[in-house]
Amino acid sequence: MGTHKARSWFVVPGDRPERFDEPVADGAHAIILDLEDLVGPAKKDAARRAVARWLTENHAYVRINAVDTEWYEDDLAAVASVPGLQGVVLPKADGPAPIERTASALPAAVPVLPLIETAAGLQNAPAVAATPGVAALIFGSLDFGLDLGIDVRAGQDDVNLLYARSRLVIASRAAGIAPPIDGVTTDLDDPGVAAADAGRARHLGFGGKLCIEPRQIDAVNGAFAPSEGDLDWARRVLAAIDGADGEVMVRLDGQLIDRPVISRAQQLLRTAR
Repeated sequence: MGTHKARSWFVVPGDRPERFDEPVADGAHAIILDLEDLVGPAKKDAARRAVARWLTENHAYVRINAVDTEWYEDDLAAVASVPGLQGVVLPKADGPAPIERTASALPAAVPVLPLIETAAGLQNAPAVAATPGVAALIFGSLDFGLDLGIDVRAGQDDVNLLYARSRLVIASRAAGIAPPIDGVTTDLDDPGVAAADAGRARHLGFGGKLCIEPRQIDAVNGAFAPSEGDLDWARRVLAAIDGADGEVMVRLDGQLIDRPVISRAQQLLRTAR
């Protein structure tokens, strides 16, 4: 599934090849095989080999280590030419330079997905989003909270990360790339928390969300899909316009129906297909 359509992005440790097939079976729209935080230094080499081997016959995105780490070059070399690489997730992408360096080592068709997880990255988000080769921004909310000293525990980041999330949405739209992907929900026991977080992200303009627990996948997919109520409203809007005999503005349920509302209704119906 392409970057624009993927809602659930499941992150799998790169040193756990026995788990690589699970996310698709569980309904995830995209897989991120991780070579960074989820893999300890002693297992980096084995993880690179496992990921590269799996990508000879399968497709996934790969999160490599940041440009300023000792593992970056080896990570990039291990995955850059494998046929199943859908994109590279780049941590600590605080400006265009690390993205340009990474993109230059990849085939033209393989995009970079920068992780925005510092104050510098958020400040430079418009430039990062506009860098050639970028397909979508990913919000590294946990590292971002750490950088700024913000509490980002599950259910406690509705307001304190609102500005950051909105800035990523606006930067992405202005650059003409896919909507951003929201960070993880740390509550692993209650899928409802992930669903609520995903619903908030969707209403802010995000296009998907990272998942780290299989039960989060259905919750996230459902939250990003239009509800039956949304779809019913969209159909009634279009029906009202069809019966308006050329009128520019129409009333429905006491609300004004004009061109932006019509476009929103059409967008909802397209999303449901």
